[in-house]
Amino acid sequence: MSIRKNKFGVWQIDFTTPSGERIRCSSQTTEKKLAQQLHDKLKHEAWQVEKLNKRPEKTVEQALTRFLEEAENQKDLDSKIRHAMYWREVIGHRLISSLTSDDIYNNLPTHITKSGRKLSPATQNRYRTSIMRALNLAKQAGWVDSIPHVTKNAEPKKRIRWITKEEAERLLNCMTLEWLKDVTLFALLTGARMTEILTMTWDKINFDQRIAVVSSDIAKSGHARPLPLGKEAIALLRRREKIRVSQYLFHRGKGKLISEIDRESFYRATEKANIQDFRFHDLRHTWASWHVQSGTPLMVLKELGGWETIEMVQKYAHLNADHLLEYTNHVKLTSNSFFINQNRVAENDEQEDMKENKKIVSY
Repeated sequence: MSIRKNKFGVWQIDFTTPSGERIRCSSQTTEKKLAQQLHDKLKHEAWQVEKLNKRPEKTVEQALTRFLEEAENQKDLDSKIRHAMYWREVIGHRLISSLTSDDIYNNLPTHITKSGRKLSPATQNRYRTSIMRALNLAKQAGWVDSIPHVTKNAEPKKRIRWITKEEAERLLNCMTLEWLKDVTLFALLTGARMTEILTMTWDKINFDQRIAVVSSDIAKSGHARPLPLGKEAIALLRRREKIRVSQYLFHRGKGKLISEIDRESFYRATEKANIQDFRFHDLRHTWASWHVQSGTPLMVLKELGGWETIEMVQKYAHLNADHLLEYTNHVKLTSNSFFINQNRVAENDEQEDMKENKKIVSY
């Protein structure tokens, strides 16, 4: 049969096109009549493609397949697979040409299935980005002429939390785990992310060129980048090298890979140092803030920190306006002679006032 029920009672469509291609998909319904109508529609369209040279209609599921093919070597592949599975479930059977903005907006996930926790606007936006990317790939492939538009959710402004150098010293002094203290210090000196630090191996360190290499499989952007090392960072690594027992720079003592920091110990240290509302990733914000306050240009900071766009570092710009001061006198309202004349007028006015005051007193 061209349609048949699966174990869940949902009708599955299965037929062969005139060109010999086998089409198999779910009707997404338990009603046989509706499933048969969809089957007939798909089969008729396949005939039109073959006999009348009509452009073949593609489904959302086919667009999602292309989306995952593109994401195959990207770092966030697992997240994109999760997104693709969700969209396949809710609208995978739909023809791309039939989609409307409401079809996407009304099907955005709102809660996590297992826990029931409500999804944040940012998480919803990531699901939206995935389906829109799949549809854009379909458009680029010539499957459709246009795709619907769905506006992103408004997201709260990104949190920027940083500490002073005095607070950083207090934090380090309050840490009881030496390896965690070294990891924290390295983060403050380089701005590296937690995963970049914990997975760093000695073969990625070049003491002569004073860089560490963040490999593409670790970098957030998916592209390898150099991590410049200052004198203090080099000194820290030289000290760590003396107790080297494995390929990893930072470990708990036995040389094994650390999957994440000891958060309980980290927060205990922040509490003891009287530092409120501070997370490990804020060490990266602190490093960037110190750079800007010391006059590092934003474009240089972008390269140092491995950010992909200048917009990502623009949030630190308010911390230092010194780089603007040298340009403040480039725009002038009047010539110097105007100010000289204004000063003379002021002096004459002052002399007249003094004479008038004398008259009043003598009277």
